[in-house]
Amino acid sequence: ELGKVAEVDIQSFQDLKDALQKRIEYFDENGCKLCDHGLNAMSFAEFTEAEINAIFKNKLSGKEVSATDAEKFKTAILLFLSETYHQFGWVQQFHLGALRNNNKRMLAQLGPDTGWDSIGDYSQAEKLSRFLNTLDGKDKLTKTILYNLNPADNEVFATMIGNFNDGSVKGKVQWGSGWWFLDQKDGMEKQMNALSNMGLISCFIGMLTDSRSFLSFPRHEYFRRVLCNLFGKEMASGELPQDMDLVGSTIANICYGNAKDYFKF
Repeated sequence: ELGKVAEVDIQSFQDLKDALQKRIEYFDENGCKLCDHGLNAMSFAEFTEAEINAIFKNKLSGKEVSATDAEKFKTAILLFLSETYHQFGWVQQFHLGALRNNNKRMLAQLGPDTGWDSIGDYSQAEKLSRFLNTLDGKDKLTKTILYNLNPADNEVFATMIGNFNDGSVKGKVQWGSGWWFLDQKDGMEKQMNALSNMGLISCFIGMLTDSRSFLSFPRHEYFRRVLCNLFGKEMASGELPQDMDLVGSTIANICYGNAKDYFKF
């Protein structure tokens, strides 16, 4: 399907990259500014171009690909895509940590995305760090938003983003708002408290919606109530100054201004 729509006969890894490049160009020409990847965990393994070419040819010919080779191939693809996003000035997003399709009987009856997914306990930190560091070392790390599904990773993600915020863009690497099982009051509060403790919540780009469902739009209102309640309690307890202009402008930026500046809408 990719080869057909991109009008590329995909017979090599370079052909695959050419096809992906053409589709990115197409979406960019039509106003796209973001991309999203849903992964169990970030992949990272050292590889050579010769290895990736051989792995791709083996897969095309129907040969079995080892877990080690699959990890190398995933790394190569993700690095290529990320460097291309940087070229076009896109924001890349990574949603990490879902354990999907746990109930095989119900999956067979109803299909995927019908309620049989849960939080995974994958190791996230090391490979995510190596992936981001590889891009940063080439000065090809584009604006990035990271989302975790396991709340045990909150502080990991809150500190990880600080490693790659180089000052070139305000909040260049973001820790996204509570996602999926965590986009409720408790999950949102824990995410924002961890971000406040470990980083700068003033740079936070706030809540997002699932554009596939217009019924998800009210979560912005829900998020803003949780955010204002959190700040209001800390003002009342003396943990934040009684400065309505300062706190109000911070909240307004989290709800709207930061995202507008970040995405350049």
